[in-house]
Parts: sequence; structure tokens; C-alpha cells
Amino acid sequence: MPLPDTMYCAQQINIPPQLPDILKNFTKAAIRTQPKDLLLWSAAYFSALSKGECLPVKDRLEMNVATQKTDTGLSPGLLKILHKQLSPRETCSKEELQKKWKGLCLPMDQLETLLSLGSFGSDINWMEFFALGCSALGGRMTRVALLVSRSTPLANSTPTWLTWTGTCHRITLTTSSAAYRHKRNSNMAG
Repeated sequence: MPLPDTMYCAQQINIPPQLPDILKNFTKAAIRTQPKDLLLWSAAYFSALSKGECLPVKDRLEMNVATQKTDTGLSPGLLKILHKQLSPRETCSKEELQKKWKGLCLPMDQLETLLSLGSFGSDINWMEFFALGCSALGGRMTRVALLVSRSTPLANSTPTWLTWTGTCHRITLTTSSAAYRHKRNSNMAG
């Protein structure tokens, strides 16, 4: 079958004015986030963008630790993304967490392990899950406090100051208390 005689040139193609910025921001986000499955992550990215939701994008590129030969799944940057997406409400559904987790290309068996460890049902207290995720990453109380303080925006409640390694991170007393309480309880249970 012969090709049509139609030729396309710049005058014939209408490019929406927002497209270059959308593609540029998407490309930067993909480079920073480094998803394992680019197509799956792209679907989550554009779905969140179209709904005006928090994008599944890391703040900065995370490099593997020298002793880490393969990606182990959850990282501080990915946990921070989940926190930005799910912390505006006190609880989230298991299905919503699974959708966000999958959108970040994280291993589902790792999520199931965390849900089992925390004995979570269909409704999940986000701060308890977040503290458990922090514990899975670092294990020490100072690491949990640092991750919480770096990931939690201030709400309209009384703030407290935490200083680790000479830097101040401002978080609410309610948030820090919830994270410490969950970490303490998980240490006692385990």
C-alpha cells in the first residue's frame, strides 16, 4: 500500500503550549526518582498530575550505599513520597496504600510484610505505618526521628525542635510522639 502524499511540517502540527514544560518536568522527575518500572511509575505520575494530587517524585536522587549491590525496595526518599501522599489524612485504606506502593514500583511482598508486622487491617493509621516504615529503614530511634522530621510538614499544632548532627528540623509534637510511641511499642513487642 503506498504512503499517503500528506507531509507534515511545523505549520501543520499544533503543539499545545504546556507540552514542553510537562515533558521537561516529567523527565526531571523520572531521573530523580529512578523507578524500576518506568511505564508503571509514569502511569502513577500522570494520574496524580491529572487529579492534582501529590506526585510520586523524590526530592533528590538517592544513591545506593556502597555496601548495597541491589535495590532493596523501600528507601527514605520513597517513604517520604508515600508520607506526602498519604499523611494529609489520619488513616488510609489498605487498597489506597497498595495503589501508591505499586505506583512507586516497590515490591508488594515488602508491603505485605510491613502490614503483617504492624497487624494492620483494612484501615491503616498512617503515622503507625510510617513509623514502622522508618523502623524498617533505620531501626534506631534517632533515625526514626530524623526521617519523621524531614518528611512531615508542620500542621496547626504546637511544634517542637529536634536537633541531630547540628541541624534543626521542625515537626509537631503530635507527630514526633506518635512515631516514638509506635517505635517503642514495636521494640517491646519484638
